[in-house]
Amino acid sequence: MLSAASDIEVIGEGRTGKEALSLAERLDPDVIVMDLSMGEMDGADATRALVQKRTRAKILILTMHAADSYVVQLLEAGASGYLVKSAEDRELIDAVRAVGHGDVYTQPAAARALAQRIRRTAENSEEREKFGKLTDREQNVLRFVARGYSAPEIAEKLFISSKTVDSYRQRINEKLGLTNRRDYFDFAIKIGLLVEGERH
Repeated sequence: MLSAASDIEVIGEGRTGKEALSLAERLDPDVIVMDLSMGEMDGADATRALVQKRTRAKILILTMHAADSYVVQLLEAGASGYLVKSAEDRELIDAVRAVGHGDVYTQPAAARALAQRIRRTAENSEEREKFGKLTDREQNVLRFVARGYSAPEIAEKLFISSKTVDSYRQRINEKLGLTNRRDYFDFAIKIGLLVEGERH
């Protein structure tokens, strides 16, 4: 099918991820259509290896499932697009042409998942930046409140008065826009403050 397209030339074909790496190095293709399901190094590992080697080839992922978690990871890693195997023949040709010209080719499910992940990462980065602007004492109070400690308990741990803890909480609320303990917990989760096994 690909060979029938006047502007596409198939120069190699491999059965495993290892063969893909070897062929890519030897043939220097413009585009690699990479199946995820292969033996002896699967397509996901082969794609990561090719991206790390900074190969010139653009990689188009083929997968059975539109919402495959690998898809988003591989697009983040540097793959140029993806296509489900159930897609029409014409779409595969269009996808190869698109990535060959430097475009990113995705279908709606992966595009949405990627956009959501990027948005979450950006939001978390903003939250971490806000946390970094708190004083050391404010950061400690936030940690304890998020883990469920009361003002008297926090006061005892930090060797300050409960009233002082309340003052720190007021400052934190103003700086971060938090209003209750649930807000503290959610904020701490976003930036990875809560360590497994510690009191929540």
